[in-house]
Amino acid sequence: MTTANPSSQNPLIIRDFNAEKQAEFFETLKKNRFSGQLVLTNPKREKWSFYFYLSRIIYATGGVHPVRRWRRNLINYLPQIASQPSTVQADLASIAPEKLKVSWEYELLCLWVEQQKITREQAAKMIHSAIVEILFDITQGTAVACEFKPNILLPPRLILIDAEQVIGESKQLWSAWQEAKIADRSPNLAPIIRHPEQLKQKTNPQVYQTLSQLLDGHQTLRDLSIRMKRHVLPVISSLLPYMQMSLIELVNVSDFASPLAPPQQATGGGASGFLTGGKIPLIACIDDSPLMCQTMEKILTAAKFQFVGINDPLRAIAILLARKPDLIFLDLVMPNANGYEICAQLRKMTFFKDTPIVILTGNDGLVDRVRAKMVGSTDFISKPVDPEIVVSTIHKHLRQENPA
Repeated sequence: MTTANPSSQNPLIIRDFNAEKQAEFFETLKKNRFSGQLVLTNPKREKWSFYFYLSRIIYATGGVHPVRRWRRNLINYLPQIASQPSTVQADLASIAPEKLKVSWEYELLCLWVEQQKITREQAAKMIHSAIVEILFDITQGTAVACEFKPNILLPPRLILIDAEQVIGESKQLWSAWQEAKIADRSPNLAPIIRHPEQLKQKTNPQVYQTLSQLLDGHQTLRDLSIRMKRHVLPVISSLLPYMQMSLIELVNVSDFASPLAPPQQATGGGASGFLTGGKIPLIACIDDSPLMCQTMEKILTAAKFQFVGINDPLRAIAILLARKPDLIFLDLVMPNANGYEICAQLRKMTFFKDTPIVILTGNDGLVDRVRAKMVGSTDFISKPVDPEIVVSTIHKHLRQENPA
């Protein structure tokens, strides 16, 4: 293999960049005590960036889904942050723009550690997980071009990782992937049901219902593994028989929008075209499940609404008073305080007297509907939520509040 030379101006091409070659390559960096950015590019023009300090890894990002990866790790390691997307936006706004140009993810982690919102150990786990995932994706490719940028540096504030450890973990995952005979399938692909009637015949009603709820073509195998709280390998293995029968297919999906992307402006159409003054509606979701808040955020941000998620029902009213949302989705069953009580309290407040409050529940019963109406709810939709119903419900009630 060609020796890595960080001082070279020409990209280094490495064929079949497997675990053994990765170990040899990073060992060369160690001997050179490299500090700076390493950019790896595969033949599909996918890029990954590694940041080093004296040959040890500080952070890594890139690939086809850097924001999806970030979100998965937030849910897995920092659920208290994942449920508050507005916190991410506010904290990003407090960081100097020049710092965000290199790695906004790393700067956020540093800020949260400094503010004691998270521990250094939590940040380290997020970074470690991201690096292992990235090395797996690089291994699944065929070749990489390596470009060294010693002038692009991140401060080593959180963790310094020896490459041998993460390469070893990535190698174990890749070996398991190969043994399962799925080496040609990427965990970054999203499963979707292609032949629902045939799949229904091949499964029992409960399995079919579960699959139809999960496999919407918008969640990658890795996203599903976090949602199902299982490793990605058994997730794809459970779907493999149906994929072999061509009943389920893996498709490409785009990454989530970066939180640094400029907010969508009202243009007279779409989600906010019916509002006066060009204001983009703010939608709140009160639910003790971080996953539910994540799902609602995905639906609502895709429809160009602003979103705030609230997982702690005891803090809900204080947050609502501070943010003043245009519409509220409210879970019925939560610890410490239920949706009926919160709805009744909101209706006693002048500001929320006319705010649309839509009840969310997994128990679609007549008694719940009647009781929810009695405490002042505006509408009622069932879990698991249907994105079209969520968006149409918002349009219906905000049009009524803001007639043309």
